[in-house]
Amino acid sequence: MSLEKQTLIEENLLKVFNDESFEKTLSAEDYQKYLAGKQSLKFRKGETVFEDGDTAKGVYFINKGTAKLSKQGVYGKEQILRFIKEGDLFGYRSLLCGENMQAKGEAMTDIETTFLPADVFLHLLEVDPKLSFVMLQKIAFELGESSNTVTFLAQKTVRERLAEILLLLEQKLGTDPEGFINISLTREEIANIIGTATESAIRLISEFKQDGLIEVEGRNIKILMHDKLRKLGHLMS
Repeated sequence: MSLEKQTLIEENLLKVFNDESFEKTLSAEDYQKYLAGKQSLKFRKGETVFEDGDTAKGVYFINKGTAKLSKQGVYGKEQILRFIKEGDLFGYRSLLCGENMQAKGEAMTDIETTFLPADVFLHLLEVDPKLSFVMLQKIAFELGESSNTVTFLAQKTVRERLAEILLLLEQKLGTDPEGFINISLTREEIANIIGTATESAIRLISEFKQDGLIEVEGRNIKILMHDKLRKLGHLMS
């Protein structure tokens, strides 16, 4: 599964993106440059980390919490591109391309991040082969995911897309002690993820609830019948 590959990449990133790993890999001078440059930044739920169009100033490694990348379309409608959780990195694509930010970064929960300025991060890529390799893996994986998203939106029905997205959100973000997916999304946010109108998303969620596939408490959703959702989304067990 692509999720297993993503988890492996995130585990590899965790192994190399930390003080202990950098101290072993870098020269004393480069390690001190890293320590002097990094910053611990916190953002509250709903706060903007960076805006679409901002200058790419560095990268953010999430130590705690969940964030999202989104893009506003020509008609002002937000499109969620990706969720970023603990152990993941964002803000690097525009930096590596030498362009302004092409999406908005926003905290979905309270988040704690390690920020590396652009010059420090780019230098680390030059001198740390382990970091460079895992970043290549990450970029290649996300390129493949973008291709899968095109197929997902073009070939699956809205009902199939909702089933798949609920399973993927649970797998990627986990659940709380009561089994609810670890993210609270508005119906509008769910609608733009699966590419449909808000009214359609509301109706489908209600149908899933009536069919006993999910439990709903406000914005929180718990999956009750994983096998049936996998079958509905045409996913392998």
